[in-house]
Amino acid sequence: MKQPTICLRDVNLHYAALVFKERSLKSLVVNCFKKRKLTNDVKDVHALKNINVDIRGGERIGLLGHNGAGKSTFLRTVAGLYPISSGELKVEGEVRSLFDLSLGFEQDATGRENILYRGLLLGLSPSFMHEHAEKIIEFADLGEFIDYPIKTYSAGMQVRLAFSISTSVGGNILLLDEIIGAGDAKFMSKAKQRIAHLIDQADILVLASHDFHTLNSLCQRGLVFYRGEVVFDGQISDAVNNYKKINGLS
Repeated sequence: MKQPTICLRDVNLHYAALVFKERSLKSLVVNCFKKRKLTNDVKDVHALKNINVDIRGGERIGLLGHNGAGKSTFLRTVAGLYPISSGELKVEGEVRSLFDLSLGFEQDATGRENILYRGLLLGLSPSFMHEHAEKIIEFADLGEFIDYPIKTYSAGMQVRLAFSISTSVGGNILLLDEIIGAGDAKFMSKAKQRIAHLIDQADILVLASHDFHTLNSLCQRGLVFYRGEVVFDGQISDAVNNYKKINGLS
């Protein structure tokens, strides 16, 4: 079996964003009442710029950068959710990601039915999901609500179920976008223990976070993103200092 690796060579990612020309709430409201067509432009966003990164088995990588700097886009690109515009991306290993937890739920289906649906989205087989369903239900601790439609759940309940499903199986490459807050204190304690177990089992961890303590405790290497570019790649403590300097925090 090949050692898990992540390799990006001159990777660029562009996407189109709709930009409204109306800049004020007042102008938007007036145009709605007058039934005018809102004017807008399609803007090309260069989200990742010439990314060159190699990550090998055993590495724990922390991603730093302000909101919109490219951290989450990098994670989703590695996970295969965003197609690159140019360059080369190679990922060897079984990827498990924890972000966008509540996406993919069928709102009219029950929690129990969504266990199967979401498992299929994660690439897991129906037989695996049926085999692990009761453990997932027990961990989510939703009681009788497991047989109610998802649309009756609170946001916290949806996250608890999604977290329980997504963490029911690990992978040798683990991608995390922040350490997740998934509910009340009791569930948070269980969630943190499970994340710790997944991190221990993973050969590669890539974690995006604004929490310096978490990054320093879990990661050895840090990548600093700024306007879609990796502007620093080195020891996590040096990466934190570089991030602070760029953002005027030191």
